Amino acid sequence: MKTILKNGIIVNEGVSERASVVITDDRITDIIDSNMSPRENYDNTVDLAGCFVFPGIIDSHVHFREPGMTHKADMESESREAARGGVTTFFDMPNTVPQTTTAEAIGGKLERAAKVSAVNYAFFIGATNDNAEELASIDCHMVPGIKLFMGSSTGNMLVDRRETLEQLFKNSTLPIMAHCEDTAIINRNMEQAKKRFGGEPPVACHPSIRSEEACYASTALAVSLARKFNARLHVAHLTTARELELFRPDDSNITAEAVVAHLWFCDEDYERLGTRIKCNPAVKTAADRDALRKALTDGRITTVSTDHAPHLLSEKEGGCCSAASGMPMVRYSLSAMLQLVEKGVLSMERVAHLMCHQQARLFSVRERGFIRKGYKADLAVVSRQPLHVDKESLTCRCGWSPMEGETFDWQVVHTFCNGRHVCNNGIIDDSVRGEQVMFR
Repeated sequence: MKTILKNGIIVNEGVSERASVVITDDRITDIIDSNMSPRENYDNTVDLAGCFVFPGIIDSHVHFREPGMTHKADMESESREAARGGVTTFFDMPNTVPQTTTAEAIGGKLERAAKVSAVNYAFFIGATNDNAEELASIDCHMVPGIKLFMGSSTGNMLVDRRETLEQLFKNSTLPIMAHCEDTAIINRNMEQAKKRFGGEPPVACHPSIRSEEACYASTALAVSLARKFNARLHVAHLTTARELELFRPDDSNITAEAVVAHLWFCDEDYERLGTRIKCNPAVKTAADRDALRKALTDGRITTVSTDHAPHLLSEKEGGCCSAASGMPMVRYSLSAMLQLVEKGVLSMERVAHLMCHQQARLFSVRERGFIRKGYKADLAVVSRQPLHVDKESLTCRCGWSPMEGETFDWQVVHTFCNGRHVCNNGIIDDSVRGEQVMFR
């Protein structure tokens, strides 16, 4: 099967230029300059005049809730949401029920994804205080890395023994993606908030409980261990300007992730959105948000993902103690980042760099993340047309989005996964299945 995507503007490897992409079966087989006329016959022709073509987005940080929490999401429902948002590859986190802390658990997730996932998939293995042998024996070509919770979060996979941490950083040959918050500081802040507000502090207290101090202390510890043992460390979801001081643009061994929620919201939004934007680590100040946005272009932020974490609205009721932390973000991540382009925060080429190229480089993804001959044909096509998010337009299982009420200037109109047209203007092809991602 040979398809040509013609007349689009390709956004790839620092350049945006008009060209046509030829797909044969599951791979990109040619990129034809706009000044050249295609000479072959094609089974399918898709005219992308006026559209921009990105490599398929790689979201290296999602929680698709399967197994164990499928009342609010699962691999099938969330992979379809990913496809609608131009995301062709996801890396799922291990704090499921049961936790993904063994090779057997990884295998179970892979089997399930092969049956139901609309896009490509991989699964982090989680570190615990006592699974060092499992981590040492895992096939490095099968997983993107090790997820380390250095602060308590959803799933309670806290690794808090200094000896265990040192052994992990010393022995790991895989990237370590760390959730960095200091639990002792958080617990102290929570006690103080309860003394002031009672047993359920309001959600506006969340960024002072899961504070800058808690984030910085834990991130500084992770960075110091990575430098001591020359480990590959990727700190997940940075939230503060102070943490950014720990990262250098020229250090490819110690890197940082920003997620869309922390680039989009700030503490002023708690009054409007309440627990809908409660997540761990917390959305913090406008100054922190602005510092993260600046770091998108100066090299201190290496990747942008979503930390997509759906809950039912009933689970988001309450305050700092009882409301669940996390929000669904995967469908609107590319549209939101392109809105930041409209605001002058970064360029389109930088969006591709942070959401596609650097994801592939950091995790050594095989044959994805770029528009190159011979690579898998994973592509996200966007058009400059308004996308208004309201209750009626939502397709997510959890039934809500923190983006409700927003109007984006850009929307995803086509998503191709391994050469298959998995999403056409929001309509999913139910016959398409993604592939297991392999790592070098």
